[in-house]
Amino acid sequence: MTKDLQPPIANTIPHTSEKHGHTRTDNYYWLNDRENPEVIDYLNKENDFYNQSTAHTKDFQKELFEEMKARIKEDDESVPYFYNGYFYITRFEKGKDYPIHSRKKGSLESNEEILFDCNEMAKGFSYFQLSGISISEDNKWVCFGIDTVSRRQYTIQIKNLETNEILPIKLENTTGGSTWASDNKTIFYSRKDETTLRPDRIFKHKLGSDASNDEVVFYEKDETFDISVYKSKSNKYIIITSNSTLTTEYQTLLSSTPDEKFKVFQKRTRELEYSISHYEDSFYILTNKDDATNFKLMKTPEDKTSKENWVDLIAHRKEVLLEGIDIFKDFLVVSERENGLNKIRIMPWNGVGEYYLPFDIETYTAETTTNIDFNTDILRYVYQSMATPSSVIDFNMNTKEKVVLKEQQVLGGTFDKNNYTEERIWATATDGTKVPISMVYRKGIELNSENPFLLYAYGSYGMNIDPYFSTTRLSLLDRGFIYAIAHIRGGEDLGREWYENGKLLKKKNTFTDFIDCSKHVIAQKYTSEKHLYAEGGSAGGLLMGAIANMNPEIYNGIIAQVPFVDIVTTMLDETIPLTTGEYDEWGNPNVKKYYNYMLSYSPYDNVEKKDYPNMYISTGLHDSQVQYWEPAKWIAKLRVFKTDKNQLFLDTNMEAGHGGASGRFESLKEVAKEFSFLLDLEKIRK
Repeated sequence: MTKDLQPPIANTIPHTSEKHGHTRTDNYYWLNDRENPEVIDYLNKENDFYNQSTAHTKDFQKELFEEMKARIKEDDESVPYFYNGYFYITRFEKGKDYPIHSRKKGSLESNEEILFDCNEMAKGFSYFQLSGISISEDNKWVCFGIDTVSRRQYTIQIKNLETNEILPIKLENTTGGSTWASDNKTIFYSRKDETTLRPDRIFKHKLGSDASNDEVVFYEKDETFDISVYKSKSNKYIIITSNSTLTTEYQTLLSSTPDEKFKVFQKRTRELEYSISHYEDSFYILTNKDDATNFKLMKTPEDKTSKENWVDLIAHRKEVLLEGIDIFKDFLVVSERENGLNKIRIMPWNGVGEYYLPFDIETYTAETTTNIDFNTDILRYVYQSMATPSSVIDFNMNTKEKVVLKEQQVLGGTFDKNNYTEERIWATATDGTKVPISMVYRKGIELNSENPFLLYAYGSYGMNIDPYFSTTRLSLLDRGFIYAIAHIRGGEDLGREWYENGKLLKKKNTFTDFIDCSKHVIAQKYTSEKHLYAEGGSAGGLLMGAIANMNPEIYNGIIAQVPFVDIVTTMLDETIPLTTGEYDEWGNPNVKKYYNYMLSYSPYDNVEKKDYPNMYISTGLHDSQVQYWEPAKWIAKLRVFKTDKNQLFLDTNMEAGHGGASGRFESLKEVAKEFSFLLDLEKIRK
């Protein structure tokens, strides 16, 4: 860094707010106005400071980008799947950023019919995302959603697959998803609130009619619920889902009678969660009914769907989380999780000879994938581990034979999974809980406390970060880094209670688990405080902000992507997307006990005059999930309070949102920035 280069200091304009008799003064509240030229000027100055401070790494960033790009098969394509008479394929062409979606009728030898060439569609846009491809049952029409801003507000359009004409009709401000009724002319879709971006209305559109005539078939008044609409795998029902953190409700309608009224499956009951799958004359229900914390599977006749008719099919088990089911003509496939590991259970409907797919290591992920066809004995699943590239596998549930349809290729000729060691270890948390850590590194590394070590976690919403393979990560591993995932509470890695013990008034377990995992890998001599780095994004960015305040001395550097760090201000503002739907995750600060607890760990509110680690923080100006001003305010406050001379960078993408850049290679440039930040601190350049 140039010695006389000075970071920008944001203006302070005190803004006071009072709640529960407590007054907060926020000197940087003014940064929340993206239309204010002074705000844009500040963000640009922070970008300039970052770019000038890291100018010496720009060539290295390019080298890393080219290195990571060279591992990717540019002319790649998905494994085709067969549905309703056609094989569907997604492919990439060399040198192009976006996918091409196509299909072939009846046979893979048939002529290719291109549905969408996203490279053509993306021309003229700095951001482009196509979503929600939905094809009518007669194969003549397709709905699709487009977002060119990165705020997840999609415009749905309709294409005639016989003429390739895109109809002039545009359904604005939607989630991008839609579903066709069986009449091939009625479309159901969800629209968002203009301010909060909460999906709150289901509309019905008729082909040939004006969008202004679309009928609202359901309005979700409860602001803590999101809604969506889809068709059952059996194609018999259109289904509306209303979903909050703790409660679900479904409504069903025969797809053959789209102008009838939806019927409530089981009316919402606080803390009753369920999901439904239809097969023959019954619905199969995954639910936490009867205190089934880890969920159980129940069954009910399709004409008697309220909960008093539900009967147990797979009972609740304290040590096994039931995650999902796939229904086939002769088999029920159950996705389970035990001791933090995925399990796939094959259950013949005739009750004879059930079994589990065998997996022989502890750092793997195995998940069922595109299984649209009822009338097959073939289960398709995906397998990968931290050192094993992802494979798509077709498994014959009768003969138990498996065929690897595709293994992710790692180009360049130097990758060999046998060069890497992967392992799972357990750290002991402050309260005695054992927390698993999955890690991978080059063989031959010595446990001498000198290894650079990147520890990643998320730890919210019950989301699991399972051990997965990454081609980009090889750029760290091959330079001596150890990479690890801490499976901390707040995720659902070890069952539902693992999640329950990492949210609301137990949220701090998420942070202390991560810190205890960090201390454990130091104690075991995998690394030391001089070489330990932490990374997390979004709610994982909240984690990064918390650990930076709680134990900054054990990290040499922190990467926080689109971090959620001003939790109290955000959760008090009901106009911000996601806020009201998040009360069951974080708590409602309008209630004093939650306000006080959230205030006690909010990263922005707890910045103090002390030394902080080196920090690289990224955000997007148009982010709808975590607003750009949260990291901007956090950085502005850190600049004034921190007492060290360590690096502190804010890198704002002025054109993108929560997911970052949209092109498959553009996103690698963002990874290269993060890796160069780490490697520069370690003075590694090869």
